[in-house]
Amino acid sequence: MTPLTTSFRAILLRELRTLRRQVEAYPDDGAPWQPVPGIANVGGTLVLHLCGNLRHFVGARLGGTGYVRDRALEFARRDVPRAELLAEVDAAIADVDLGLSRADDAVLATVSPDVVTGSHLEQGELLLHVLAHVAYHLGQVDYHRRAVTGENVAVPGLRASELPSARPAT
Repeated sequence: MTPLTTSFRAILLRELRTLRRQVEAYPDDGAPWQPVPGIANVGGTLVLHLCGNLRHFVGARLGGTGYVRDRALEFARRDVPRAELLAEVDAAIADVDLGLSRADDAVLATVSPDVVTGSHLEQGELLLHVLAHVAYHLGQVDYHRRAVTGENVAVPGLRASELPSARPAT
C-alpha cells in the first residue's frame, strides 16, 4: 500500500469503528428506527446506506469482492435489529480493508466506472468524496442517536492518534 491508501484505509476504518460504537450506543433494536421530526433519515437507514456505499465503492470496485449494491433497499429496509446492523458494519470493515489493501497509486489514478451525481471520477478523488460522505452521515447518526436517547454524550471517535502518521506530542 502507498502512504495515501494507508491513510484512506486508516480513516475509513476509524469511521466504521465509530459507526459500530454508535449502533451499540442505541439502547435497543427499535431506537435506530425511531423517527425524529425534521430528520429525513433515521440512524438505521444511514447505517445501511453507509455500509452499502463502502462495500460497493471500496470493496467491490477496489477489492473485487463481488458485492452487488441495492441502493434503493438501503433506504427501504426498516426495523433491522442492531445485531444485523453491526454485521453490516463488520462486512463493510472487511471490504474496506480488502479494497484498500489492493489499491495503489496506479489504481487510484484510474477512472471509476460509476457515475456519481452525473460525473465519472478518478478512483482517488472518488475515495475522497466517499470519505466526506461517510463523515457527513456519521455525524447525522450521532445526532439521531442523541435525539432518540436524550443523551448529550458522544461516542468515542475521530481519534487523530489512530492515524498512521500520528506521533506523540512533546
